[in-house]
Amino acid sequence: MSVGLIFVIIVGAIVLIVKRFMGEPVDARDTFVTPLILVGIGVYSVTKVEDLSGIDIVWLVIGGVVGIAFGAVRGTTTVLFARDGHLWQRYTVKTLVIWGTSVAAGFGISLLGSTMGMHHDAKPVTLSIGIGMLGEMLTLGLRALSSGIPFAPDKKAAARSAADNQRGADNSYLDRFLNNLGHPGTAQPREPGLPNRDFGHTPPRDRSDQDQYLRKSAPADARYDQRGDDRGYRERPRTDRSPTLRDGLDWLNQVRDRRP
Repeated sequence: MSVGLIFVIIVGAIVLIVKRFMGEPVDARDTFVTPLILVGIGVYSVTKVEDLSGIDIVWLVIGGVVGIAFGAVRGTTTVLFARDGHLWQRYTVKTLVIWGTSVAAGFGISLLGSTMGMHHDAKPVTLSIGIGMLGEMLTLGLRALSSGIPFAPDKKAAARSAADNQRGADNSYLDRFLNNLGHPGTAQPREPGLPNRDFGHTPPRDRSDQDQYLRKSAPADARYDQRGDDRGYRERPRTDRSPTLRDGLDWLNQVRDRRP
């Protein structure tokens, strides 16, 4: 790995951590699609390694298991809250500790693997990053889905919407998938001059109350949809705390029970 690439990765990681410590919208594509793309690119790169050996595969599996585990733990440490009508996240000190520990563990595994004969090119950076994000997706994604709060507006879909004079988010394959799970999907871009949707709670009057913690509530048969149509039963979200992994697992069980 070149020094320039290492520098870019470090700077990018610092910028990401600072932004998420301040609070950042939760984007559905970044949460569910980007990890799969990075893992796919990484796996493809591994298949192009010459003389790929059994040792390479063993250490790839070890690194993958550790990376997914740390990513999953990291996904449980972020705070989820509602702002501007959609879902946001904020890193905590625990998140930073997990980040540092996972980086140290990954470096240790790579060093040990190289000592045991693992090829240097057998563990591309894209695969390492993608595996960590995949683990985070498993826990953070479940927690986000259980909240019942729409994800941040899809900027690409909004651009297509403006060009085609259509509702871009409704045309998104990811949005349709989320709708099939009983989730409102991505929020529609807010038009200038229109108030934010309050999701049943009084909008905060000062900044200290602006970050509303989330938890699903209300009767399961309450008909609710963020876009105002009648596509199915929704659980109206309420603001009392950030959803936990237990909330995510309960939501997953409810989705499974609803399946015919």
